[in-house]
Amino acid sequence: MSRRTTSAPHPESLPARPLRVDAERNRRRIIAAAQELFAHRGLDVTLDDVARHAGVGVGTAYRRFANREELIDAVFEGALQHLVARAEQALSHEDPWEGFVQLFFATGQDFADDRGLREVLLESAPGKNRAAAARERLTPAVTAVITRAQQAGQLRDDIEPSDFPLIQLMLGAVTQHSRNVTPELWKRYLTLILDGLRHERDRPTPLAHPALDQDEFDQTMM
Repeated sequence: MSRRTTSAPHPESLPARPLRVDAERNRRRIIAAAQELFAHRGLDVTLDDVARHAGVGVGTAYRRFANREELIDAVFEGALQHLVARAEQALSHEDPWEGFVQLFFATGQDFADDRGLREVLLESAPGKNRAAAARERLTPAVTAVITRAQQAGQLRDDIEPSDFPLIQLMLGAVTQHSRNVTPELWKRYLTLILDGLRHERDRPTPLAHPALDQDEFDQTMM
């Protein structure tokens, strides 16, 4: 009886391992490029823009993400969960007022650094399903930080959780206008707002940023 030999598998039948590695590498490049564009320009960019910025073909971008909304979800999933962690960290601060202040400054910095994140969470923008889910987790944590500061007698009793996103929208307007002139200007106005929210204080809090000089003001208002 002759021995049956097993032939080597044809190259085309082998698993396409290098292709899968390339596909994942391209996906990461697309997400990284989208993060940069969204942070600087907001969500008003296309998949074509992202593909060019990532250095991949447009077809490659559409194979990885069916549409812009899917890409937005992938880009901001981690960032939105990070905001929830911010609130949880503030809640664990030993001083209720300092935890409240920490939350406002930390999230203010996140929104100042990432215009797209601000649009996703605070404005009517694509990715709203993801944003709604994030708000469902974020709102209880923010509410707990507010309630804790109020119960300690440090925060005005008439402040509500819905005030939090609106204050961030106000700061976002300052950030958007002053980004190329004085990107830290929003901290000045947040300090003023926080002084107004505090239940009692002996003296005004030193402002975190100087006022604009005339030249800076003119550039910001242009």
